[in-house]
Amino acid sequence: MATFALFSTDDLSIPQSLQEAVEHGEVFTRAWVVELILDLLGYTAEKDLCDLRLVEPACGGGAFLAVIASRMSAACHAHRRPIADAIDAVRAFDLLDRNVEQSRTLVTATLREAGWDQRDSARVARAWVRQGDYLLQPDAEHRADYVVGNPPYIRLEEVPDDRMAAYRRSCSTMGGRADIYIGFYEKALRSLNRGGQLGFICADRWMRNQYGRRLRELVTKHFSMDLALVMHDVDAFDDQVSAYPAITLISNKAQGAAVAANANRAFEARQARNFTDWYQQGEPPTLATASCEAARMPHWFPEEDSWPAASPARLAVLEDLTERFRLLEDTETGTRVGIGIATGADKIFLTQDKDQVEEDRLLPMAMVRDTTSGTIAWDGTYLVNPWTPSGDLVDLDAYPRLASHFERHGEALRKRYVAVKQPQRWYKTIDKVDHQLTSRRKLLFPDMKLRIHPVLDEGGLYPHHNLYFIVSDVWNMRVLGGLLLSKVAEAFVEAYAVKMRGGTLRFQAQYLRKIRVPDPATISESDRVALAAAFDKRDVEAATEAALRVYGLAGLPD
Repeated sequence: MATFALFSTDDLSIPQSLQEAVEHGEVFTRAWVVELILDLLGYTAEKDLCDLRLVEPACGGGAFLAVIASRMSAACHAHRRPIADAIDAVRAFDLLDRNVEQSRTLVTATLREAGWDQRDSARVARAWVRQGDYLLQPDAEHRADYVVGNPPYIRLEEVPDDRMAAYRRSCSTMGGRADIYIGFYEKALRSLNRGGQLGFICADRWMRNQYGRRLRELVTKHFSMDLALVMHDVDAFDDQVSAYPAITLISNKAQGAAVAANANRAFEARQARNFTDWYQQGEPPTLATASCEAARMPHWFPEEDSWPAASPARLAVLEDLTERFRLLEDTETGTRVGIGIATGADKIFLTQDKDQVEEDRLLPMAMVRDTTSGTIAWDGTYLVNPWTPSGDLVDLDAYPRLASHFERHGEALRKRYVAVKQPQRWYKTIDKVDHQLTSRRKLLFPDMKLRIHPVLDEGGLYPHHNLYFIVSDVWNMRVLGGLLLSKVAEAFVEAYAVKMRGGTLRFQAQYLRKIRVPDPATISESDRVALAAAFDKRDVEAATEAALRVYGLAGLPD
């Protein structure tokens, strides 16, 4: 297996501005996510990994390489091969010297811990990890059976002009305002051997934005889109980032069956293993759990401009609105989208018995059933609230009735995953209570509905986890409610959300965040009145008519 030729020092010279951009764009992947990607690809110790080539285009501090080295070691043991046989089996690149050295050190340590000789371990690590700009290497020098990783998050304007020009010459899919990761996808795909696989965790914007069109075209014409696992709310990285990530698996073969999946914030290592089992078994056709929904399809979307589930005309309108209007969730207007509280044991934490615990431990809860009519009709459900306004758990000694209630259910509470992780906090809910949210005016959205269904809570209720909410510092909530009641707002959710049986839509936070809205200050007084009135009357047609005026649209195509 041929090794990589290094570029000259001049070729590898990195402008300071690009170094700073790379450092700013580094996002490090959690180990369980790396394990998930490698498992989904089938890169496991059962295979003789020494005879396969894996490439990581931007290794950073070595999050992927540590897991890869562990699997390579296990494969060598299983197939009775010396670790030196793996010297050409992996190539990883990074622009930054410190990342190269850190990754080499991590690989060496991982192999040493597995019992391999220090000299051989260091030799393998040096061969595996190279300094270089992956995007500017000839394709022939990095053919691969697997390309894996987390491409850097570097914005176009942060790359020097001459370097960006070189990237565009090397990567034909990097048109318009394409982010750097588009080039990583292209170079990785073109490097795959026949039957080879790509497994990236990366921002999913290329699947729908205009600048991803050339990449979508490349995939649909020449490769098989095997899996898109959306992980917007999943804690996939070491640091909190607004990356809207997805795991994509793409193979160098004719398009075959594909899987579309969406994971939520409950998706962690255990749930990832369960998903992998379902994915690899090939059946049943759908998966629906508390942490993930997925469906198998006979093929992926055939056109590069219609991956979302909408007509080309509808997609064109949505792309136009995306270019012209701001996101619903916006710091300038203080508008935030969130989800209600998950307890991990609703039968214990929810009650309609006002005498169950001390009065100040009861928090009025908004439930999905309270929103059915379009206005709040509270049924008297309370949260047995273990949280103080400062965000700490209450002292049970100060609340004997609360303590008695929790102790009666102590066995069940302590068995929950959240309690096993923190046994001293065994009576906590999964989520903390944000006490300020209770008194705020907010729009509530039931998780599953045939059509969008915003309902106004004037304040006083806390949403259950089957309800999503919107709060804002600027918006008049009735005006915003009218806008979100319209078919224009619904079109955003319908285009991106996975449809359930019978056409039911999931109005989850990641889909509500897709909605684009105008600056509230630009809406005329007459349109504000019309939107608020339509919301009060639950008049979808009137809301849509006003919304079309506000968005500057003549109509909304099917």
